[in-house]
Amino acid sequence: MAKRILVLDDNQDILDIVHETLTYADFDVQSTSRSDTVISLAETFVPDLVILDYRVAGVNGGELCMQIKSHPRFKNTPVIIYSAYINNNSELLAYGCDAIINKPFDLTELVEKVNSLL
Repeated sequence: MAKRILVLDDNQDILDIVHETLTYADFDVQSTSRSDTVISLAETFVPDLVILDYRVAGVNGGELCMQIKSHPRFKNTPVIIYSAYINNNSELLAYGCDAIINKPFDLTELVEKVNSLL
């Protein structure tokens, strides 16, 4: 059974590319551009890993990461945060994410990071 990945990015072009890349790498992918749908999608989709863009409208990826990690069902689910606006990795690690990827990123790097966490 394919591992399930939930992806959030409010840039539709990036979301489409990440979704397509992970699907091609044999993952079952659910993606959204709206931060307010992440928790409900996680509850129905039950992902094995979550990828969050840090800078999104509404609740940022860091806050969502904390919500996911505090959810009893997802506390051990790996979370990757990616962002073009990282000045200090410790700032994002404080949210409890398992990995950080700086934008722009190589798609091979993304797939390798996902595989390493799964």
